[in-house]
Amino acid sequence: MTDLTIPHEYVVARSVLLDALTALRAHLDAMVLVGAQAVYSHTGDADMVTAPTTTDADVALAPDRLADEPLLEEALRLAGFVSGTNPGTWRGQGAVAIDLMVPAAVSGPRRSRGARLPVHGKWVARRTLGLEPALVDNETREIQSFSPGDSRRARLRVAGPAALLVAKTIKIEERRADHDSRRLQPKDGLDVLRLLRVIDMGEVARRLHLLAMDDVAGEVTRSALVALREHGARADGPIATLAASAVTGTEDPDVTIESTVLLVEELLQACDDQR
Repeated sequence: MTDLTIPHEYVVARSVLLDALTALRAHLDAMVLVGAQAVYSHTGDADMVTAPTTTDADVALAPDRLADEPLLEEALRLAGFVSGTNPGTWRGQGAVAIDLMVPAAVSGPRRSRGARLPVHGKWVARRTLGLEPALVDNETREIQSFSPGDSRRARLRVAGPAALLVAKTIKIEERRADHDSRRLQPKDGLDVLRLLRVIDMGEVARRLHLLAMDDVAGEVTRSALVALREHGARADGPIATLAASAVTGTEDPDVTIESTVLLVEELLQACDDQR
């Protein structure tokens, strides 16, 4: 992306992410960037008219890698962040949020939305299903500011395409299962399509195969693959229809649906070839 193609809200979201990374620098080894900012780090514009944009930042935490000090809550408050109404949501400049999340498989007993972290408590981060693969499938990348005059950079682990496809698929599947269309977000379907348009299908299929056998990431990865097989390659399925909704007015929705279906089918075939 060039500076001219980066929407203002994405610029601010990246700035808030860097604010948080600075405040939590003692914990960087435990942090993995997930969500839209991670997707865009792999895809850029992905040949789409719809510009990449996001209004927040999402970070997965590995509890066993967290340092005891400083406390996450204290460090964030000292840096000017304010806790939101939901566990794990912290608002920085311009009320822009960063969400700290712990994969459900490593977040302790399911008693509340808050993740139970040794030393750091149960309200600083949120328990989230679908992020387990991000703890396994990631690579360190340089995260830089998009703001003119802001030269800040940080090295942070970023979830890989396979992990992000699982996370997005599980997120869509959970909301679809709730039978509440208001919770389904078109950008989630579009992010899946962005990834499918740029990934090496064979390599991602190989990673999904390995993730499906992993002790921590296996169950949720297998669930995501089941969901993709059940409705991912359907023209009326949630992924294709959400992606089409996201590009309405900028691209032909029918072409978007067809492209999504064909790419999911290609990925599933690559996964079959791994057997």
